[in-house]
Amino acid sequence: MKNKKLINWLCLTGVLSAIFYLLHDVIGSANYPGYDWKSQAVSDLTATDAPSFVIASGYVTVYKIFSCIASALLCILVKNEKSKAFKSGIYLFSIMNFVSAIGYTLFPLSSAGYDGSTQSFIHVYILTTLVVLLSIVSLILIAIGSFKGKNKHVILGICAIAAFILMFVGAAGSANVPKEIFGLVERFSTYSAVLFTAALSLYGFKQKSN
Repeated sequence: MKNKKLINWLCLTGVLSAIFYLLHDVIGSANYPGYDWKSQAVSDLTATDAPSFVIASGYVTVYKIFSCIASALLCILVKNEKSKAFKSGIYLFSIMNFVSAIGYTLFPLSSAGYDGSTQSFIHVYILTTLVVLLSIVSLILIAIGSFKGKNKHVILGICAIAAFILMFVGAAGSANVPKEIFGLVERFSTYSAVLFTAALSLYGFKQKSN
């Protein structure tokens, strides 16, 4: 612990980001009368006309800031990694976090669900598709790089595989499950990225910085 530098400690903002994401979900739900987390998407909490918009947006803004800080620092810490797959995966996952943070801030849902507006179309079909694709590709690369070469990161590789499975189940399942459990399945995808960011931040905390 004494050998840890500031950059290592700041990487733990990724863990804080996961905590604030959970708070935005829990506290946002409590401030949204009639909200059913099992059937409604988590993004409904920050829809511009949602009763929970102000308080949920506050927590999710802190989540976005922390996740972007952790992502940027991770890109610095892995610059000397020999595995190109691992480094590329970290870079792509970091890009995903920035695209998610900036894109969803600029284009929040205009109404809970999907109201057909241009803003909601960009949020649901363009941004979400881009975020999911970047996440899937980056997780595959990180998993491959974690099990190859001299500097193996087996635990992180297992976490990447678990996150990939959860994300795939969430992305594919949310389009095919009954509406009654849409929100539950959709959270597999959203929370997999959030929790993997926390896992990466712990990896960054343990790394030696030059």
